[in-house]
Parts: sequence; structure tokens; C-alpha cells
Amino acid sequence: MNCSVAQTLEVIGEWWTPLIIRDLMFGVSRFDDFQSRLGISRNVLTERLARLEEQGIVTREAYQDNPPRYDYRLTEKGADLWRVMEMMRQWGDRWAAPEGSPVELVHRTCGNIAHAELICSECGEALRQREITVAEGPGAGTTSALPEWLRERRSS
Repeated sequence: MNCSVAQTLEVIGEWWTPLIIRDLMFGVSRFDDFQSRLGISRNVLTERLARLEEQGIVTREAYQDNPPRYDYRLTEKGADLWRVMEMMRQWGDRWAAPEGSPVELVHRTCGNIAHAELICSECGEALRQREITVAEGPGAGTTSALPEWLRERRSS
């Protein structure tokens, strides 16, 4: 499917994968630490980490030879998932955390609790769903990347 959302879900759409990425972002780097924090089985964790490595999201670096043990680190591609993870966290705080946010982001520069926002890269205004439209991009290819119902809605 020629859809960036679908392609992203191919990488992070399995249940454990976003939680592993979250823990990597919090500084967890060792297999046993992932396993104990998440309560995930060894075989599932091994499979998810291998897939993340295959996708270029993490790299692994040996820190012990016998038995072989590795630290896992986010690549630049993996670190770019921060925006996705933060928006998911904020949505969860709003709609699935009746007692309030389990964690909050503190902006080191000003010391205040921070909330990520989507803004227009050109004018700096907040992006609101009702104020945007979609257009085919350079990766649309020879067939339209927009579904028929959306093309019809845009032309009316």
C-alpha cells in the first residue's frame, strides 16, 4: 500500500514494538532490562529486537563476549520515532489515563512541563485537522495515492 501510515505500522505496529522503542528512549539498552521491565517473553523480545535491527531502527553493540550480550541503541531513524511516540503518549494521557499523566516531559531549557504540538513549518501556526487538506506528493507514483472518495471530496 502506498501510504506512509501503513508503512510506519509495518515497522512499529506490533504490540510490543512501541513499548521497546519507548524504553530505548528512556535509556534502557540491555535485553534483560527490557524483559524485566516489560514482562515480555525472551523469544518475542528476541524477534522484535531483530526486526527493529533489520529495519534500521536499532543497532546492537557487544559489551560481553562469553556469553555474547549486547546493548541496543536507537539509530537516527529510530530516534525520529520520538514525535510519533510523544503524540501517542499525549493521546493516552488525555483519553486513557483517568488519574492523570503517568509521566510528564520537562523542558530542560525553561524547566516547565512541556506538551508537543504540531505546527506549520512555514507560518508557525498550530496545525488543526479541520484546517488542512491533502495533496499528492512526489512519491505518489503513476497511480493516485489518494483514495477515490478523497479525490472526489477535494474537487467539490
